[in-house]
Amino acid sequence: MSTAPTALLEIRDLSVHYPGRANWFFQTAEPKRAVDGISFTIPKGKTVGLVGESGSGKSTTGKAIIKLAPLTSGQILYQGTDIGRLGNADFLPWRKKIQMIFQDPYNSLNPRSDVLGILSEPLEIHFPGLSKSDREQRCAELLRDVKLPPEHLRRHPHEFSGGQRQRIGIARALAVQPELIICDEPVSALDVSVQAEVVNLLQDLQEKLGLTYLFIAHDLAVVEHVSDHILVMSKGKIVEQGVPSEILGNPQHPYTKTLLAAVPRF
Repeated sequence: MSTAPTALLEIRDLSVHYPGRANWFFQTAEPKRAVDGISFTIPKGKTVGLVGESGSGKSTTGKAIIKLAPLTSGQILYQGTDIGRLGNADFLPWRKKIQMIFQDPYNSLNPRSDVLGILSEPLEIHFPGLSKSDREQRCAELLRDVKLPPEHLRRHPHEFSGGQRQRIGIARALAVQPELIICDEPVSALDVSVQAEVVNLLQDLQEKLGLTYLFIAHDLAVVEHVSDHILVMSKGKIVEQGVPSEILGNPQHPYTKTLLAAVPRF
């Protein structure tokens, strides 16, 4: 008899609302419901894809989990512990467990720092006992993990291609040995020829390190390729969910059908 995978993260009735702005007549608009009462579970070691068009609330969902967007209501349970209402100081230990890969691999990296400094920063925060030589050794290992040579440690972000910069962003996320990585549109800013390389790298790292992913994207074809389970999001709500074969083979919601129609067919 098989058992269901253990839930690493459980989202219960999560909402993120932003105050409405006053107009010329000093009337305040309705709050913007970026995320409006969504619930889902991410099993340990699996990839849950969150797909929707720009403005659907998918990136806000990821940012709320890692405390980069304010939580209005609901619960964020990490292995049963509610971390949604923790202050920044109390949340610090959880940042080792949850990391994020951002959409823009250039703007997410400090342009004034070399790669060694970029990768060393999270190590200095979360592993203060490491010596300088140990940190540098760890940074070299991280570059090898993302298929970049350790000699690149002394180079700066502007010296790399977009795909290489995203690999550095992935290495930074891996530095503190997380369990869950939120991938926020990790390939949308890359050339099509490079996207497959980065997606394959993420899958290889998941298998090697036992990682769990929340993979956020607007491209249903990419999400299908990487995900064990897909959530379709529109206007702050999850309108459909299921395994990839169900979502692509027999979509039920009109919005899902619209997304599917936009997938190129060759």
